[in-house]
Amino acid sequence: MKLHELAPAPGSKKKSTRVGRGLGSGLGKTAGKGHKGQNARSGGGVRPGFEGGQMPIYRRLPKRGFYNKFAKEYTEINVQVLNRFDNGTVVDPVLLVETGVIKNVRDGIRVLGCGELEKSLTVKANGFSKSAAEKIEAAGGKVEVI
Repeated sequence: MKLHELAPAPGSKKKSTRVGRGLGSGLGKTAGKGHKGQNARSGGGVRPGFEGGQMPIYRRLPKRGFYNKFAKEYTEINVQVLNRFDNGTVVDPVLLVETGVIKNVRDGIRVLGCGELEKSLTVKANGFSKSAAEKIEAAGGKVEVI
């Protein structure tokens, strides 16, 4: 396939209707807006969710839940991704970002126990699940909480 052979799917490109372009077009004069009223005016219409003055649904429904703005958001990785490092490597958040395992650290790294670990590593992170710590130590590595 070459660049000049690319074409959009048939029927996907449709000309938009031009309104207000003369009586013969079928959508001239009032441009399909009818006569007068809020929706006929420029900038007319109501905001999304407006119900004509009736108490809108988003105010009628009870509010539930709680958002903790102080909650820590950890970046989570599984022990199986640590197999890419060589034996004896000290794995810390800086190394994980440099090697592209994670994009950013956020509020810290938490290691979870999915998968198996075949390498002996020293892992430094902000938190470990119980199974992750057991697997790292079983493989001959060390767990260090930052």
